[in-house]
Amino acid sequence: MAANERKIIDLKQGWEIMQKGIMKLKNILEGLPETQFSTEEYCTLYTTIYNMCTQRPPHDYSQQLYDKFREAFEEDIMSTVWPSLREKHDEFMLRELVERWGNYKFMVGTFYRVSHSLDLYFIARRSLPHLTEVGLTCFRELVYQESKVKVRDAVISLIDQEREGKQIDRALVKNVLDLFMEICMEQMDYYKNDFEAALLKDSAAYYSRKASKWILEDSCPDYMLKAEEYLQREEDRVSHYLPPSSEPMLLEKVQHELLSVYASQLLEKEHSGCHALLRDDRVEDLSRMFRLFSKIPNGLDPITNIFEQHVTAEHTAFVKQVEDAADSKDFARKVIVLYDKCERYVNECFQNCALFHKAFEVAFEALCNKDVGGSSFAELLATFCDDILTNRSEKLSDEAIEEMLEKALKLVTYISDKDLFDEFYRKKLARRLLFDKSARDDRVRSMLTKLKQQCGDQFTSKMELMFTEWMSRKDHQTSFDKYLSYNPDANPGIDLKVMVLAASCWPNYKSSNLNLPAEMVKCVKVFREFYKKEKKDAKLNWIYSLGTCKVIGNFEPRSMELKVTAYQASALLLFNSSDRLSYSEIKTQLNLTDGEVVRFLHSLSCAKYKILNKEPNTESIAPTDHFEFNSKFTNKRRRITIPLPPVDETKKVIEDVATAWKYPINASIVRIMKARRVLDHQQLVKECVEQLMLRRSRKGLRN
Repeated sequence: MAANERKIIDLKQGWEIMQKGIMKLKNILEGLPETQFSTEEYCTLYTTIYNMCTQRPPHDYSQQLYDKFREAFEEDIMSTVWPSLREKHDEFMLRELVERWGNYKFMVGTFYRVSHSLDLYFIARRSLPHLTEVGLTCFRELVYQESKVKVRDAVISLIDQEREGKQIDRALVKNVLDLFMEICMEQMDYYKNDFEAALLKDSAAYYSRKASKWILEDSCPDYMLKAEEYLQREEDRVSHYLPPSSEPMLLEKVQHELLSVYASQLLEKEHSGCHALLRDDRVEDLSRMFRLFSKIPNGLDPITNIFEQHVTAEHTAFVKQVEDAADSKDFARKVIVLYDKCERYVNECFQNCALFHKAFEVAFEALCNKDVGGSSFAELLATFCDDILTNRSEKLSDEAIEEMLEKALKLVTYISDKDLFDEFYRKKLARRLLFDKSARDDRVRSMLTKLKQQCGDQFTSKMELMFTEWMSRKDHQTSFDKYLSYNPDANPGIDLKVMVLAASCWPNYKSSNLNLPAEMVKCVKVFREFYKKEKKDAKLNWIYSLGTCKVIGNFEPRSMELKVTAYQASALLLFNSSDRLSYSEIKTQLNLTDGEVVRFLHSLSCAKYKILNKEPNTESIAPTDHFEFNSKFTNKRRRITIPLPPVDETKKVIEDVATAWKYPINASIVRIMKARRVLDHQQLVKECVEQLMLRRSRKGLRN
């Protein structure tokens, strides 16, 4: 034999060496008195297996070693692992299982490392399972398959105990569940089939029992608090010991039992359901309701419907209050308050969800296109803005006014006929400007800017021209005052202020053939001469109905300054030359209609300030009445304003808007028919509407 020839190791001799190593490792793992493996011992095991796998046939014992290792794994399970588990139950059994599984994995891993030669020269070439897989298979078949039901039930029992508030060993549960996944080589099949399915079934039953009890005992907010708390616990449970893949299905089961099953019953609880939460402004509870029901299929649909019903019920109540009280003054303010409240719900409670945005818009479109107390909402909103800008309703700070106007303009977007709002607001703006009732110029400008941003340039174009002209009124007056100073003979002897405006951008005002008093005739003549020199081709059309005068009333107690309209002043000046005048005489001398005469005579003889005495002394004006100057009239104030009775301009505004649309409609019909030549009526109407809607959108108006 050659000196370097290796000594043959037979199977019996080699396996005895391996058995000693296996026994020593088992003693170490069992905690018996035993020294740790030395480097020399480890090398001996490694070298023995190497030699037995690399000897030439018939002394290559790779197959026999492979089989011996399987037998050693099975023997360890049957002699050590299984007997230790058989007599234990519940949590004690789980602890023993985790410990035995850990020892067993360590033993298999150790001998896999020392048998690298077997893996390299035999297992890889034959495409056989590695020793670790062999070890897992043995444990799965001999331990796992026999104990999986007991293990599963014990783990689920611990989870249920934790759900009831008891403290459990979460690390133990996690280690057991890791075993379910490791035993199938991380494929999750055993975990899903042998544990997860049972866990989901148990969870559904557990929460079904809970929900059936809570729904009878708790209010809606209390129920939701518990549901949210328990859902959070389940999420926490997943993060600590359940695989992430279990979270969607587990939470779906819990949400179904707690929320889906009792959704309608919970949301419609009489004194605490969704209706009550909206009514009582329970923002936190509504937010919780949204968070919970957004997680279940179609869970938000019933809440959306209830929200829309709530908004509709609120504005229906407002309308009834207005109609019962026959006073629509505060209706727009109430709608703004409701809008703020509902917008806060959508933004804060419902997290800007599209479903709630749609319900919100549907409800407010219905509200903002409803007639209230005989007035359209467009008119009421325009009046509200007018009151704010004149600070008539209450004294507000600049910030409060800006905020209120911004809120009001949000409602404009919901009005379908924005042209109606435009016309109402334009008329009120015109009156504020003409009678100098706007609190401040910058507020007027700010409002126009907001309207332009909200509705587009064309919407505010006429109003902007009105404001520009009004701002230039002082220049005209300055020129006229200079003219009078250079021509003292032309001075009428009356302080005259004239506002010259372009008829194209201002509302249409009725012109009358009022017979002015001589004093006023001279004023008109002087200004005409002045203006003719300024602009030769311009034509002046005097609107006496918009004129105001300051008249000195010489009453017996004392003189008093009366601020009146041109009509009222003309009527009063008649009494400078007559002590008593009949209705017909006043009408004839002033050359006015019955409606105009009745209106200003009522303000002078039947209203708050009785400047004229009327016979008979009734509260209405008749053609047979006679009037005398009330020389004994008294008042604590030295200056008083005598307003005319208000005129309902609603009908005229509506007519003006309809007239304004007549020309675009006619033009649209002409364009369509030129292009189509022949078209049936229904199709013509459809295309005409489409063109007009396009025109509206170009103006920046929302449909």
